[in-house]
Amino acid sequence: MELRALLDYTNRLLEPTRFSDYCPNGLQVQGRVEVSVLVSGVSASLAFLERAAEAGADAVLVHHGWFWKNEDARVIGTKHARLKFLLERDISLIAYHLPLDAHAELGNNAQLAQCLGFELQGWFGQQNVAAHGRLPQAMPLQALGEHVQAALQRAPFVVGEAGKEIQTIAWCTGAAQDYLAQAVELGVDAFLTGEVSEQTVHLARESGVAFIAAGHHATERYGVQALGQNLAENFGLKHMFIDIDNPI
Repeated sequence: MELRALLDYTNRLLEPTRFSDYCPNGLQVQGRVEVSVLVSGVSASLAFLERAAEAGADAVLVHHGWFWKNEDARVIGTKHARLKFLLERDISLIAYHLPLDAHAELGNNAQLAQCLGFELQGWFGQQNVAAHGRLPQAMPLQALGEHVQAALQRAPFVVGEAGKEIQTIAWCTGAAQDYLAQAVELGVDAFLTGEVSEQTVHLARESGVAFIAAGHHATERYGVQALGQNLAENFGLKHMFIDIDNPI
């Protein structure tokens, strides 16, 4: 199918103009006009691009693209190497950041809820990119941490009493540790995100709201897969997800 038609559909689906984001959403690097093979991944690293090219990608779809606000605008070093790689192979780079976090069905937070079995009840935070809800049944914090580890295949960082009963929970994938304060105001039992900061531990301890850092990369693997699969099903594309592991 035509790249332009693919982008028109995706922009209508995710509505990127609703968001004040840190990077451009949608097409970031233009490649060939026709798209038959779409490869999705979390971040547009060179390792991911190399694997995607080996898979025959006409376009790559990621959550973390390029051209972030306040970064060095010069095309040198790693930025030059990545851009040169795509342009030489005529591969398009498509990226959606906050719109992919917030989408009610295909987004990172909605998909993480499905992965972990959370009941999504509502949204909060700036531009409603964070979610809150309930566990199907209450469980001790230690058991919840073990559940997260089994589902995401990595050990989370947990702050709180191991025996604390968790029923209500808020979450936001990626580096959303600063939303802990809003989660405290919501009155939930626990808050889950990807990363942790020094001050996060103190707030969790003092507020009594348990905190789980399950990995920035690990929590954001699911939205881009769901979006890629949606595009494949609607337009008859060949789609594959390539995971370049990142311990953060």
